[in-house]
Amino acid sequence: MRYETIGKSLFIRNREKLKAQLKPNSVVIVCSNDIMPTNADGTMPFRQNSNLLYLSGIDQEASILLIAPDFPDQHMQEILFVTETNEHIAVWEGHKYTPAEATETSGIQNVMWSHKFEQTFNTILAETEHIYLYQNEHIRNATEVETRTDRFNTWCHTQYPNYSYERLAPIIYSLRTVKEEREIELMQTACSITEKGFRKAMNIVKPGIYEFELEADILGEFVRNRSKGFAYTPIIAGGGNACVLHYTENKDELKDGDLILMDIGAEYANYASDLTRTIPVNGRYTRRQRVIYESVLKVKNLATDMLRPGNDIPTYHKEVGELMTAELIHLGLLDKTDVKNQDPKWPAYKKYFMHGTSHHIGLDVHDVASIYTKFKEGMVFTVEPGIYIPAEGIGIRLEDDIVITKEGTRNLMRNIPIEIEEIEEIMNT
Repeated sequence: MRYETIGKSLFIRNREKLKAQLKPNSVVIVCSNDIMPTNADGTMPFRQNSNLLYLSGIDQEASILLIAPDFPDQHMQEILFVTETNEHIAVWEGHKYTPAEATETSGIQNVMWSHKFEQTFNTILAETEHIYLYQNEHIRNATEVETRTDRFNTWCHTQYPNYSYERLAPIIYSLRTVKEEREIELMQTACSITEKGFRKAMNIVKPGIYEFELEADILGEFVRNRSKGFAYTPIIAGGGNACVLHYTENKDELKDGDLILMDIGAEYANYASDLTRTIPVNGRYTRRQRVIYESVLKVKNLATDMLRPGNDIPTYHKEVGELMTAELIHLGLLDKTDVKNQDPKWPAYKKYFMHGTSHHIGLDVHDVASIYTKFKEGMVFTVEPGIYIPAEGIGIRLEDDIVITKEGTRNLMRNIPIEIEEIEEIMNT
C-alpha cells in the first residue's frame, strides 16, 4: 500500500471489542467492497469496506472476514479469506496478499483462499445460532447500487433461512465512533497532509487563475505525501460559488476582491480529514469580508468548546444556532423581530447558515454514528459553521477536525492558518 504500515495491534484490539458485544455462538461475516464499473471496461479506484478495514486492515478486493468467537476449534474462530493469486494476476493486476502478509497486516493466523469460503462457512454454522450481517444503516445512505455485501446477505438468507440473524451495524457503528489513539494518529497524518495542500494553495492564489488550477496543485501535494488523494470531492468555490454548499465543478476564474472557499481534505490509510478555509483571492480581506469572517470564527471557537462528553448533536446544533443568531443580528442580517417571528422548525438563522455544524469523521468523512449518541472522549468531529450571503457574493465557512479528550479538545488542524492576520501575512510575503 502507498501508506506506511499501520500495525496489526489496532485491528486485533478492534476485533476483541467486537467479540465482547456478540451473543453466544455467533458468527460475523464482513465482505469487501466491489470494484465499481464506469463504462466499457473501465473501473473506479477501489475503496475498501470501512468495516473490513476497521477489523482487519486488509485493503484488497474480494476479501471476506469471518469471526466466530465460540467455535470449538480455536484456529477457526478468526478466518480471513483472500484471493489466491497466480502469474496471470501478478502480471495484469500486480501483487496480492500472501497468507503470511495478510496475517502480518491483520493479526489473523488462519488465512484461506476465497474459494474455500462456502465450505468453511458451512462448517462454522454447524456450531452457530446467530449470524451477524452488515447492512448500510448510515442516516444519509441513499444509494441505489447493490453492493457485494447486499448480494451476500441475500445469498445467506436464502441458503440458511433457519438461523437467527442479527444486525452488525449498531454494534460496529458504536465501536467505530470512539477512536483508538492509533486511529487518531492516522487522522493527524491526514490533517498534516491537508495542511501542506492548503499552504500550497495559499501561495498560488491570485486573480485570474481558475478554481481547477488550485484543485490540481492541492491534489499533487496530497499524492506527494502518500495520500491516494481527496477524501471527498473537493469544493474550490470563488465568489458567489461559495454560496452553493455542494459546488464541485471548480471551473471558474477567480476574481480580484472575491473570497475563495476551499473545502478540501486528504485521506491517509483510508482515514479522512475535512478542512474548510476561506481566503481572499487578492490576499486582503475587505472590511465587510473581515467582519463576517470574524463572526464565523467566533462561532467556530465557541462551538468547539461545546464538544464535551454528555452532549449530543441535536442539543449541540440548537446551542450553536443560538450563537449564530446573535452574530447575524450583530451583522445586521437579522433583527429581533425576525427571531421573534421565526418558525421553530426552521429558525431565522437558517437563511444564512443552513447546514449542520458538526459530524463524526473517521474512516468515512461522514462517519457512522447515531446523531443521538452522547459525546465521549475519543470521538472526532468536524466543526464547520458558515455564513452565506448570495446577494453579496460572499460565502464564508471555517472548519477544523476536533478530538474530544479528557482535558477538553484537541484540534488536529491547529497548525493550519485560520486567523485573518496570519492568512494575510502568508499571502503577502
